[in-house]
Amino acid sequence: MTLPTIAFLGIGLMGKPMATRLARAGYPLRAWNRSAAKAEALRDTGAVPCSGLADAVDGAAIVISMLEAGPVVGQVLDAALARLAPGTLWIDMSSTRQDEALAFAGRLAAQGCRFVDAPVSGGVQGAEAGTLAIMAGGAADDVAQAAPLLAVLGTPNRVGPVGSGQVAKLCNQLIVGATIHIVAEALLLAETAGADAAAVREAIRGGFAGSRVLDVHGQRMLARDFIPGGKVSTQLKDQRNVLAAAAAAGLRLPVTELVTRQFASIETVLAGADHAAALLALEGLNPGKRLGEGIDQLPDE
Repeated sequence: MTLPTIAFLGIGLMGKPMATRLARAGYPLRAWNRSAAKAEALRDTGAVPCSGLADAVDGAAIVISMLEAGPVVGQVLDAALARLAPGTLWIDMSSTRQDEALAFAGRLAAQGCRFVDAPVSGGVQGAEAGTLAIMAGGAADDVAQAAPLLAVLGTPNRVGPVGSGQVAKLCNQLIVGATIHIVAEALLLAETAGADAAAVREAIRGGFAGSRVLDVHGQRMLARDFIPGGKVSTQLKDQRNVLAAAAAAGLRLPVTELVTRQFASIETVLAGADHAAALLALEGLNPGKRLGEGIDQLPDE
């Protein structure tokens, strides 16, 4: 079976391992990034680095974008439109707003192309292991066409028409953001009240409080490891998108509002740190209280 040619746009923290998995699975893959060196780094995987966007998308059956935010996706999509063949399937795996996804779909449809929004959850570890949760919004036939390549990256589920993938991702990020803060509060309480915080985390992992956030981010907090898997800046963007979606639906989400303020309090100094740095925001509210004695591991910025 001949596999379709893929143009993969955005070779960043998540895009690099995702594109690598697709190339190693045998897909003819062209890699493009605004910083050309990042695409060049994929050459050893069998991917073809492209310095120009047109070179990447010209003749590709499927375009995958994994970019920073909706405005960037829009800029790249507009720049690529004229080079897309009719029928091209564009799969946007970035985290954007629902209204942005609908707008992208409209612009592509006017050009005779198709669109699926398929944001992901699972972080860099999930991207490397091919275990991402993939929330796909689009026509059933389009999602079915995308399913084999998405299965190389994780577990795809169609959650509704175009735009629904972004709604599902916002629901995911709402839960993740709040849970990170709750885990930070629990571990700092354990430490401050005289218990062994690491032992407390281990003890509660098998109960109702057990979660992927407790497993991964709880350990990060104990180790004070804030080298990014998912960044504070990305989580904060998603938090704000959640609130925008809620406002459009006529909802108030008071816990999400509080969590968003907490992430915003460290935006200026820790935007590039892992979102487990919510612990640092909490410690800032509690002078003299600290989880563990380790040295903070932070990204060089």
